Amino acid sequence: MSSESDPWPANPEAALPRLVEEQGGRLYSLGLKFCGNAAEAEDLVQETFILAYQNWESFEGRSKVSTWLYSIAARVCQKMHRKRAGEPDQIGSLEELLPFGEPRIAQTASEMDPADIQMIHIESREDLERAIAKMPQDFRMPLVLKDIIGLTVPEIASVMGMEEGTVKSRVHRARLKLRKLVDDRLPRTPDDVPPAAYPIQVCLDLLEAKQRSLDLNEEFSSEVICQRCQSVFASMDLAQDICQSLAEDHIPEGLNERLRKALSEL
Repeated sequence: MSSESDPWPANPEAALPRLVEEQGGRLYSLGLKFCGNAAEAEDLVQETFILAYQNWESFEGRSKVSTWLYSIAARVCQKMHRKRAGEPDQIGSLEELLPFGEPRIAQTASEMDPADIQMIHIESREDLERAIAKMPQDFRMPLVLKDIIGLTVPEIASVMGMEEGTVKSRVHRARLKLRKLVDDRLPRTPDDVPPAAYPIQVCLDLLEAKQRSLDLNEEFSSEVICQRCQSVFASMDLAQDICQSLAEDHIPEGLNERLRKALSEL
């Protein structure tokens, strides 16, 4: 199995079959989550690989080939899905997305039966897929590239032509939207939860640290954390697990054949 560190052939006839094999599944995942249906996802994959073939000489090897490919895919996505009239620019305030004022909050995994957690995981998949499909494009694309496809924040910034801070801001807000959907399915604490013993800004700082750990795929720990923060972080982790399970590792055989035919005709 080749890797991105292996030299890429200079001619597209040799390079594209390998590129389809290595990136086709993830690119199809992007299409499914961004377009919302299989037919448009297949069109996205085909158009992206055709453009990659036609513009192969422009790949100079200074970036990873996957970053270059997803830059093409992002432009194709934007062309296929122009911003809808009336589409909101935001997806909810922190007050709407976090349980700061709720008397009872979601239980954490340590308080639940593993079988119940698995059922919530299964039932929440469709909720998250629908929510992703309805997100404003400015939030949907970076979220899918980060938490489903698995690109890094610098790679997404390169793909989308924006600052890393903007990528993080949009991914973080989109994560909280998905967290809220998972949270709504979780059983609540049997008793009211007391307010935090420290200012709300401490919770917000911890939330930012938790988000950074998810950005870097690192474990998060803190000695100062209230019950509400524990609940939020637990539901964030569950939403993250569900997002990662949405990634495809292959493309349908019919699409594979369609790609082979389209590329052979170029």
